[in-house]
Amino acid sequence: MQSRRKFLIATGSTLAGFAVSSSGFANFAPFYAHGRSRNPLVTKDNPFTLGVAAGSPTDDGFVLWTRLAPDPLSQGPATPGGVPRQDHPSGIAVDYDIALDPEMRRVVRQGVVMAEADYAFAIHLDIDGLSAARSYWYRFRLGEHVSSVGRAMTLPRPGQPADALRLGISSCANYERGYFSAYRHLADEQPDMVLMLGDYIYEQVERNRPTLRRHSDDVVPTTLDFYRRRYAQYRLDADLQRLHATAPTLVTWDDHEVENDYAGEWSENFMAPSDFLRRRQSAYQAFYEHMPLRTRPNRDGLRIHDCITYGDLARISLLDGRQYRAREACYGAPDRGGGHAVDSVTCPELIDPSRSMLGFDQEQWLQSNLATSPTRWNLLAQNVIMAQLGDQQADGKFSAWTDAWDGYPAARTRLLQQVAEARNPVVFSGDIHSFWHNDLQIAPGKTVATEFVTTSVTSDGPPQDHVQAKVDSHACLHYAESRHRGYTMAEIAGGRLTTRFRTISDVADPQATVSTLKSFVIEDGQKGAVAA
Repeated sequence: MQSRRKFLIATGSTLAGFAVSSSGFANFAPFYAHGRSRNPLVTKDNPFTLGVAAGSPTDDGFVLWTRLAPDPLSQGPATPGGVPRQDHPSGIAVDYDIALDPEMRRVVRQGVVMAEADYAFAIHLDIDGLSAARSYWYRFRLGEHVSSVGRAMTLPRPGQPADALRLGISSCANYERGYFSAYRHLADEQPDMVLMLGDYIYEQVERNRPTLRRHSDDVVPTTLDFYRRRYAQYRLDADLQRLHATAPTLVTWDDHEVENDYAGEWSENFMAPSDFLRRRQSAYQAFYEHMPLRTRPNRDGLRIHDCITYGDLARISLLDGRQYRAREACYGAPDRGGGHAVDSVTCPELIDPSRSMLGFDQEQWLQSNLATSPTRWNLLAQNVIMAQLGDQQADGKFSAWTDAWDGYPAARTRLLQQVAEARNPVVFSGDIHSFWHNDLQIAPGKTVATEFVTTSVTSDGPPQDHVQAKVDSHACLHYAESRHRGYTMAEIAGGRLTTRFRTISDVADPQATVSTLKSFVIEDGQKGAVAA
């Protein structure tokens, strides 16, 4: 994000409401989907323009997503995606198939699911009752139209032996700053799952620099209709569609899904909290409408933090570092709305232990995840850099940038105390548009976990000399590289976790190539990584 760069420079069931599974009325699916009683959508245009996605895996199922959008950038809330709400107030019934092979020859589940009018005719099909620890393939059908085929997967049961896990990790994809070649190359790597760590979209519109592509509507979205079109624009990207079809995703957000540097109910631009919460709720609903999520939004927000357990190998805690956080320290007009530099002497609020990055309910939830984990590796996937970048002086004065974990030092200490008791903890982070390898220390010299920060998919990085200066002045920071865009691959196998920083040759080239910048290895039982 721009503010972080300034700091570095400065200092069978469904939640969708209706489904027929293969154990019920699958043979009558065409009638339910297309019979007159179901008020079907009749269109010559492909309704599956936004692709498909899978997520929220369990040991017997997952959530499948698509959204009907024959005219995906249609203007106006009355026709989201080109579908008239007044013609389909109860939604539109859509067929689905789940198979054991990508050719869809060995179908094991068929049924009908509703694309809900209240959610822009999105589908969130919650599947259960399948076999554990295997891949499945799926598609949706509406009349003569058939979606692309996507891959989903069920997890090994908790405690079930699992030998290997391959994860892709991405963050910060600004449509205006370049092409999403990183997504295409990540799909080519055929990961088991992808962790998407925030800034899936950008709300900002570039006014000062040349752009390769322009954002939808050429305005900053503040209402549901505008946020929907921004997500639809991103979802139209062929490389992003390919990634979602290739691998299931676990998705958290950072700030640009709503507004730069917001914190809970507090706006960077000092909007009244009641007004900002209305905007945030619109953004959260649009996020839900375009993600394979199990939980719906409600009047209080949208729960996205989640935990998956991959047999006896790995537990992944996916964190929400935006929705529940306390306002940034010493928040106030005129220039302390978003991230800003403070110190603990002039801003004692910075070190107040009552402040939380995750909210105390999520902190307790995470503590339980770590304390009860049955796995050999415990991974945290979250939005912003966790390692200390601020300066700690001999007299105890601490300087910090308020938008990252440095801005919540007491909350970070609580989290690291929990992490210290877990087996093989590793944190994956995003946001700062650069690759980092860090030690997470509960006290100077006492490392409790390793952090890997992935660079941005397209967003510009901070100056390399400034991130290198941070590495040079902090013993807990071992590597930082801001000049490359790309993604991260992490593989657990053979008693070790190997992380590879993968870089794209040129975000301005839609045919960009990929290479490995740096690799690191953590051995089972060791605190800290070494270069591979």
